[in-house]
Amino acid sequence: MTFEDLGLSPKLLTAITAAGYTEPTPIQAGAIKPALTGRDVLGIAQTGTGKTAAFVLPLIELLSRGRAKARMPRSLIIAPTRELAAQCAENFEAYAKGQRLSMALLIGGVAFGPQQAILDRGADVLIATPGRLLDHFGRGKLLLNGVQILVVDEADRMLDMGFIPDLEKIFSLTPPRRQTLFFSATMPNEIKSLIDRFLNDPIRVEVGRPATAGANIEQYMVRVRDAQPKTKRTALREAMTRTGVKNGIIFCNRKRDVDTVARELTKYGIPASPIHGDLDQSVRTATLAGFKDDSIRFLVASDVAARGLDIPDVSHVFNYDMPHNADDYVHRIGRTGRAGKAGTSITIFAPGDEKNLDAILKLIRQDIPDLPLEGAAPAAPAAAAPAPAADAAAPAASSEAGEEAAAQRTPRGRRSTRKPREPKAQAAPAAAETPAPVTAQPDAPAKPAAPVAPDAPAPAAAKPAPVTPEPRNPPRAAKSESTRNSRSGERKSGSRRGQGDGPDRDVLGFGEHVPGFMQTEG
Repeated sequence: MTFEDLGLSPKLLTAITAAGYTEPTPIQAGAIKPALTGRDVLGIAQTGTGKTAAFVLPLIELLSRGRAKARMPRSLIIAPTRELAAQCAENFEAYAKGQRLSMALLIGGVAFGPQQAILDRGADVLIATPGRLLDHFGRGKLLLNGVQILVVDEADRMLDMGFIPDLEKIFSLTPPRRQTLFFSATMPNEIKSLIDRFLNDPIRVEVGRPATAGANIEQYMVRVRDAQPKTKRTALREAMTRTGVKNGIIFCNRKRDVDTVARELTKYGIPASPIHGDLDQSVRTATLAGFKDDSIRFLVASDVAARGLDIPDVSHVFNYDMPHNADDYVHRIGRTGRAGKAGTSITIFAPGDEKNLDAILKLIRQDIPDLPLEGAAPAAPAAAAPAPAADAAAPAASSEAGEEAAAQRTPRGRRSTRKPREPKAQAAPAAAETPAPVTAQPDAPAKPAAPVAPDAPAPAAAKPAPVTPEPRNPPRAAKSESTRNSRSGERKSGSRRGQGDGPDRDVLGFGEHVPGFMQTEG
């Protein structure tokens, strides 16, 4: 069968030939004819079989007659991800050459203004993600009561991403008398319920058994001895550096692992770029464009890139993480082996993935052979690597302790010459250095709280107080030698020596305020 046999117009056939297609795929051959007659179509086929052209081609043919009104598109294509919506837009532009049809792409991550300008002029085809479409509708900038054809692509992915309530609302906003084209790779019970409610006697086109891997994809599994990220990244690098790996997509379950794996690969000289839902749309678009034109060799992605992306020449798919959903495994490996080309998928299996592996094997109904890689797990000495660092740190610590102990053993004379400690030694000598002279309190005055009788020789006990620092602080003692000699004569004329009277008497430590009992003649 050829595209001419499907009843397409000459303009459309010219565009198809220019795009490089000569024969329709099974899903295209089964869906295009009934779609051209106005029937609802339910298309079920594995990924990579050409489902996008199966609904874009009849859509263009049916809309080639007539014009759209402002803010009232005549057809609507709903896609679960921005990348898949952008891909549908690219296919529409390629196939609609020579047709007077306008198209608006409504996706998140870009400004509302340019999208609104196209809607105001009128769009024949509206390609959108559910969230951004409802945003425009909620702003009063869009009406859906003129939709004649409604297309839902990757319906099972809509279910996985939680878009079913949004999808139900969109269905309710469109006219009940419309044509609906519904495409999915798998058919869960929730999708069957949606089909029963919103499709009218659809033609079922099923190509192959649902959720089966392509026959031209060689599947392998690499077993690692533990689930540590370092172990898995080592196995991934060895799998990627094998002979015959031209390019590839590496899938991770978590967004943060996408960034980590991309940085690790780049550090080891393997150029890789991340793509996931948290990146700006401009970055995601540029990354995909670079991967398609071979300027980016490896793409590290979350499941945002697993569904519907048509990159025809991907040689390998690597599952860094075993997917939690068995259907996701089929969609991931479906990024390779497209358009009849051979492809290879390599999945890393770590302890703890047994349940997920059983679900995958049950779904695809075939075994996945092991691909042994030398050194997939890290060598044992890697765990003991920190030990030499601890040994190297020990001498440094002991040397520091030795220096500190040596500082404590420094002689008193040496310490007194150190400028930081000189004021402290003059102000208050440490009792711990010379604990023997208990009576040594150089600057402490005699407290009046303990008086003695005037005729008692008590003042003699206070006499040694001013001279006690002399043997402990040689610099101070040397400095005050003349002062001490000059004052000795004055003290001999004091009360104890029976000379002098009145306030002119100089008693060390009291100045002019001398207690009366110290002024009494002995």
